[in-house]
Amino acid sequence: MRALIDLQKKLFPDLLQIMQQRYTVLKSVSMFQPIGRRGLAEQAGMTERSVRGEVDLLQTQGLLDVTPKGMLITDEGKVVVKQMAAFMKEVMGITVLEEQLQDILHVERAIVVPGNSDDEDWVKLEMGKACVSFLKTIVADNPTLAVTGGTTMAAVAHAMYPIGDAVPCLFVPARGGIGEKMENQANTIVAEMAQKAKGAYRLLYVPDPLSESSYQSMIQEPSIQEVLQLIRNADIVLHGIGDALTMAKRRKTTDQVIRQLIDHKAVGEAFGYYFNNQGDVVHKVRTIGMQMEDLTKANYVITVAGGASKAQAITSYFKWGKSNLFITDEAAAKKILRE
Repeated sequence: MRALIDLQKKLFPDLLQIMQQRYTVLKSVSMFQPIGRRGLAEQAGMTERSVRGEVDLLQTQGLLDVTPKGMLITDEGKVVVKQMAAFMKEVMGITVLEEQLQDILHVERAIVVPGNSDDEDWVKLEMGKACVSFLKTIVADNPTLAVTGGTTMAAVAHAMYPIGDAVPCLFVPARGGIGEKMENQANTIVAEMAQKAKGAYRLLYVPDPLSESSYQSMIQEPSIQEVLQLIRNADIVLHGIGDALTMAKRRKTTDQVIRQLIDHKAVGEAFGYYFNNQGDVVHKVRTIGMQMEDLTKANYVITVAGGASKAQAITSYFKWGKSNLFITDEAAAKKILRE
């Protein structure tokens, strides 16, 4: 396919540009429908005049419907978007980014979606959709999925749908709550995932982080031990990667520890581990839940993280963390490759 695209770029450069523009219009309508022309122009990065011309043509082809409430994509339009997805990834250079990430981060597979999730929430949703689509290809009978919290995992939950035919999935939180918004906590996320996937879930009612005395007391509770056993033996792990100082502030970390993180140049966080650019762990939060060594037991570890602001954190995680699949966005991928 790449050789054909290179040939088309030489012989019909305008054709590829037009195809990309029309694909962008269809994709934007699909994500934001019903949408008006002005909103579509902003999302597609085009002028209203250009959008008007493209919409008229796509409507004539039966790919878009224009209603008083805004534009909608037709069933035929959805088919076109789906069928063109792989081709457009080649045209836009996304496939090359994925291959380069796989080499640099030493991950089995990378999936890159267009955009920058730092700026647009819909990009996180696209990463979530990519994650759920991959899950559908790997789930076996009665899998247990351990899931962390955060806005990216919340986006995966929003995109969730039944991922197996008569395959009852069990969702468990990879760790306790860290005092952030309820919708971003692991307990809430696994409950939503289970409901949408028509599966089951177990919750972990413990704070994160814990003092040593609280940890020793709670770890003896039979109900916590039962859930902890499920977490540590999960078949599939879904997790994000956080910026070190951002995560420290969410946990209401003491000024002394924050100074320690700054002094040791911590850039990223995952599973309560803070690490620097070299991937060295510089601080560990006392927490009940999944530990770094538990990742080696899982059949699949899926890492979902994007945004140019997380490039350093992502790179440092992959210096020590296991992951079979890495899902990110274009902005993060390009920054990782530059640095």
